Amino acid sequence: MALEKEQIMTLVKEGLQEDESLFLIDLQISNGNNIKVIIDGDRDLSISDCVNISRAIEHNLDREIEDFSLEVASCGATEPLEHLRQFQKNVGRKLSVVTEEEKIEADLIGVEDDIIHLKWVAKEPKPVGKGKHKVQKEAKIAFDDIVKAQVIINFNK
Repeated sequence: MALEKEQIMTLVKEGLQEDESLFLIDLQISNGNNIKVIIDGDRDLSISDCVNISRAIEHNLDREIEDFSLEVASCGATEPLEHLRQFQKNVGRKLSVVTEEEKIEADLIGVEDDIIHLKWVAKEPKPVGKGKHKVQKEAKIAFDDIVKAQVIINFNK
C-alpha cells in the first residue's frame, strides 16, 4: 500500500499554517514511500523550520501501518526561483533571468503583482563615433514569461 500524495499534502499544509512565512516548493513521493518535501520562506529558513514541518508530517503517519522515509529540506541557494514569493524574498539581489527572447543578468529591484522589475548596466555602441558606452537598462518581465531565473551568488563581497 502506498501513501497518498493528497494525505501528505494535507499534512504539509497543516504544518505550514503554523508559520505563514513558509511555503511549499515541491512534494514528491517515490516508490517505496520515500517522501521529499522542499520548502522556502519569506525570510531565511532555519533547521528548526524544516524540523517543524517534518514533525507535522511524521507524527501524523503510522509506520506500523505503512513504512516511509521522510526528507524535509530548504530550497537550495542555486535552485531556480519558481514562485513569486521567492522573487519577493530576493529583491535587491542579482539574478540571471531567461525568457524566450533573451537572457538578462540584472538586479531585481521590485516585484509587483505578477511582474518583476530588473535594472542593469549594459555596454552598447556609441550613437556617434567608435567604441561603446555604458547604458542603464530596465525591464519589467511578466512572471509567466520567465523560462528560468536564478540568484547569482557572488563570493567576492
